[in-house]
Amino acid sequence: MPETPALVTVTRVKDTDIVEFTQSKILDEGNISEIGNILNDLVDQRPNPVILLDFSNVDHLSSAALGMLINANSRLRKKNGQLRLTSIKPQIFEVFVITKLNKLFRIYANRDEAMESFT
Repeated sequence: MPETPALVTVTRVKDTDIVEFTQSKILDEGNISEIGNILNDLVDQRPNPVILLDFSNVDHLSSAALGMLINANSRLRKKNGQLRLTSIKPQIFEVFVITKLNKLFRIYANRDEAMESFT
């Protein structure tokens, strides 16, 4: 049985966990659940988690994936953590605008801007 590729890669730079999505479509319920578990683990590992989600590889995102992001954000806030999103393609950003999630999340054009925004 072939090994399934990782859904995300996690790299720690200083105190920030950079989570890069490896697949272009985040649509499958099982994958979304697994990504949610990875994010929850990152949140639970430290008292004040700092996480950057890099969407540069993502072309499609389901509403369930948005729900998973909202849940991860809520968990982070309870632990006085910080979350940033970066490199969201225009068609996906439009969904964030329509759902007003662009007001909930701090979204940056590129990774450098997002990294500089952490306090």
